[in-house]
Amino acid sequence: MSEGRVYLVGAGPGDPGLITARGLRVLRDCDVVLYDRLVAPQLLDEAPPGAELVFTGKTPGETHSRQVVIDALLVARAKEGKKVVRLKGGDPFVFGRGAEEAALLADAGIVFEVIPGVTSAVAAPAYAGIPVTNRGMASSFAVMTGHAAEDDDLPHAQVSADTIVLLMGVAQLRDASKRLIDAGRSADEPAAIVQWGTTSQQRVAVATLGSIAEVAEREGIGSPATTIVGKVVTLRDVVAWFEARPLFGRRVVVTRPRAQARSLVELLEDAGASVIALPTVEITPPDDATELQSAVREAVNERFDWIAFSSSNAVDSFFATLADLRIDVRTLHATKMACVGATTAKGLAARGVLADLVPDESTAEGLAAALGTGDGSILLPRVEGGPRLLPELLAGAGWAVTEVTAYKSVAPAPSRSSTVVKEGGFDVVTFASASSVRNFVANVARPEEVGIGSDDDAGKLVVCIGPSTAAEAAALGMRVDVTARAQSTRGLLEAVMTATHR
Repeated sequence: MSEGRVYLVGAGPGDPGLITARGLRVLRDCDVVLYDRLVAPQLLDEAPPGAELVFTGKTPGETHSRQVVIDALLVARAKEGKKVVRLKGGDPFVFGRGAEEAALLADAGIVFEVIPGVTSAVAAPAYAGIPVTNRGMASSFAVMTGHAAEDDDLPHAQVSADTIVLLMGVAQLRDASKRLIDAGRSADEPAAIVQWGTTSQQRVAVATLGSIAEVAEREGIGSPATTIVGKVVTLRDVVAWFEARPLFGRRVVVTRPRAQARSLVELLEDAGASVIALPTVEITPPDDATELQSAVREAVNERFDWIAFSSSNAVDSFFATLADLRIDVRTLHATKMACVGATTAKGLAARGVLADLVPDESTAEGLAAALGTGDGSILLPRVEGGPRLLPELLAGAGWAVTEVTAYKSVAPAPSRSSTVVKEGGFDVVTFASASSVRNFVANVARPEEVGIGSDDDAGKLVVCIGPSTAAEAAALGMRVDVTARAQSTRGLLEAVMTATHR
């Protein structure tokens, strides 16, 4: 049996993108994850399929400690020879009992590693536009818990710091504020409270130390929250950036296959959206590859005038087959290649081949119109059971069309994010293919169950990449709000922006 190991990993303050590269690496290669309440759900999807996921966090108001259970699990799973990730919100050593768990593991003779994380003590203020230090205004800062502020004698070093950051202190905020004032802080000193910092749910209230508790209560701000006291709070008027992004506060569902979703996810996150990765499609090879292999060999023998790629997946599959057959792409020099849009052409260019034709309109109709009428032959590698529009348009224009199944689009195993979506925890859902729509309805939820039915007005939005996808969504009972003008990742982003700013 291999030696077990425990990783005490800081998951960061809430934004899943703030976990460290090292933390993400071990998370993707573990056997067990013990995670706290404030860990972003998206991070759990990074664990390998089949990994044991154990919730070990306390819910607000819960008084009993789960630490005895956590300690026992850490030791037991490690002794079974497993790689265990103890995924903790923020940083393991900032009010997170990480030091206690490390000491326990050391006493038990278990190998462990500590992977620091971004603490909310710095990140939540930063996302609210409040730097904890600033030249000429604040050269020191202290971090304490709201519970610590209940002590009769607050440490002078903490009270005298230019900036004070209070963690886990919403319930004690009124008493904590009074004690800080009694210890010498001014009641008129600027203060701010940040709830759900670094996430799309972030809310910020600004007041004074003497009134921050009253304002937080009036605004309904609860746990988890971070309170900042000091002159630096006044910088928020200038520095605030997170909430100014165009998609801030919007929770956007991306249904693309995980391997292909990255560019869209990054664009959405850069625009301020909180992305829920919910792949409803998984790309797999065809059941029988001989048909595609035969078509590739015929293309090498100049059997076709054109190869028309209607998706990036078709490009990937075709060139993977070339590699499997050990055929040099240069043997296709006499065959022209067409792509349905810029994204597909980019995939082709990544293989050293520039498309001979890319239509201005990234649709089946646009590609067929660009190819025009002809009496030659076209190879069309495509998804199994795909829409009939493109081959029918090409055949109607006089082309001899050879269709071949290049890949299959199947429903993946259920994702943990599906629970969030089923409960209506999103604002926008995006679809990049007809199959993603079908699989959403079949395996996640019916449109009317999540507020995106044709007659629903729940404030939730449906955005589709093109006309065929939109038609499928409408046929399955969805209300389509916006269809992207360009069938590309950026076109889909622009469609989301259009839908949310109407």
